[in-house]
Amino acid sequence: MISISKQFLRIALAGSLMLTGQACSEEFLDKKPQGELITEDFFNSQEGAVQATNAIYWQLRQWPTHVFAFIAISSMTSDDADKGSEPGDASFLSEFDLFTVTSTNGGLNDFWSGQYLGIAKANQVIERVPAIEMDETLKARLIAEAKMLRAYFYFNLARAFGGVPLITQLQDDDAPAVPRASRQEIYQQIEKDLNDAITVLPEKSEYAATELGRATKGAAKGWLAKVSMYQGKWSEVLRLTNEIMQSGQYDLKTPYEVIFTEAGENTSESLFEVQNAALPQGGGGSQYAEVQSVRGQFGWGFNVPSEDLVKAYETGDPRKAATIIERGETMPDGVVIIQNATNPYYNQKAYVAQNETKSPNGMGDSNKNIRLLRYADIVLMNAEAANELGQSPQAVTSLNAVRARARGSNAALLPNVVFASKEQLKTAIWKERRVELAMEHDRFWDLVRQGRAGAVLRALNKQFVDGKSELMPIPQPQIDASGGVLTQNPGY
Repeated sequence: MISISKQFLRIALAGSLMLTGQACSEEFLDKKPQGELITEDFFNSQEGAVQATNAIYWQLRQWPTHVFAFIAISSMTSDDADKGSEPGDASFLSEFDLFTVTSTNGGLNDFWSGQYLGIAKANQVIERVPAIEMDETLKARLIAEAKMLRAYFYFNLARAFGGVPLITQLQDDDAPAVPRASRQEIYQQIEKDLNDAITVLPEKSEYAATELGRATKGAAKGWLAKVSMYQGKWSEVLRLTNEIMQSGQYDLKTPYEVIFTEAGENTSESLFEVQNAALPQGGGGSQYAEVQSVRGQFGWGFNVPSEDLVKAYETGDPRKAATIIERGETMPDGVVIIQNATNPYYNQKAYVAQNETKSPNGMGDSNKNIRLLRYADIVLMNAEAANELGQSPQAVTSLNAVRARARGSNAALLPNVVFASKEQLKTAIWKERRVELAMEHDRFWDLVRQGRAGAVLRALNKQFVDGKSELMPIPQPQIDASGGVLTQNPGY
């Protein structure tokens, strides 16, 4: 059974709105007889405007956007994860793990293309929907959704590559190549899009149950808080996270071990997650879970927790067992992990239980949502901002709220952090971010923004070079296609 929050995928998701002017003919779409929808058809009715907006959400669950390349760039690069699988399998991923990646690595071009396809779909909605005669409130909301999603795609690009081409309008096939904007210019556009979205988007509780999973005011504020954190705008981080925490929309009541299960999708913990659906005819899911599942038993076995992460947890921290699968372990659904699994550890946050909804196409079309922004992250951003601004009592309160949820009813575990110095509290908050958000695609970029990526990663024999490895190289195919208009990052 498809969860209620995924119904908008079943009802109206419009496949991939291609730059060529056509949409792919996914089986779960209401299709024309020939199975094709011309781009212009999306933009002459209210139904078309909704479908065009849903096409942006469709892009979120595609392979180039949130599967192999995303996992490699955002997770394998960190001290939380290793490449996994077998040494010779997808060896190009080892380049991310070891920081030997070059501009010709195909994963880079995948990631770049996935984000820009999402941006192109968002630009279609932002530019063309305003002219449609339709319900004005819905029109404004759809444009705001597109702006939030465009901001998210650009945030991924800015974190990965720094400055990138800033494209906010539709591009003809013969349009000249767009040079790289500065990272600051990208952040300014992200901030504008998110502020625009915040003024229009509903709160999570204001959506109908069938529409859960769409962009919300809280999600836009959360992304803006994170973008502000990356720029050291601590007053903005504190203001936005305070507003989210005081909104009554979110809380830390979902047990940690439930968050990443099917029952934990779109709960009060969730600000934004990629909606995957196990449609009866297939085609609504993602390979995100398959590529990380136990090799030789469920999946491909990539992006495995590192020994360094295993050692990072305090004794008895329940989050360790909820994050890391070990050989021979009996899972909550009764499945026993094989003793001879290729790797000693696997990512439990990507595990699909046997009693959870599945697509008839198997794990390669997984129903499992991809958590992108959750409430504990907001609370820890609040703690970090409060500490940076000299408001340590609030910082400690927020930090300890996350620890309290993690320990549950066992008061002997994870005692409250006692206020010490500002620097000691910062260290405690950074450590808490690591174990709370482990394997959730934040750790590498956290290390970079904290200015300690080199020291941490070189200690693990990774070939991280200060002033170079904080960013990925611009994909060589993109430089070539631009006729040299795009320039390469330093050191590559």
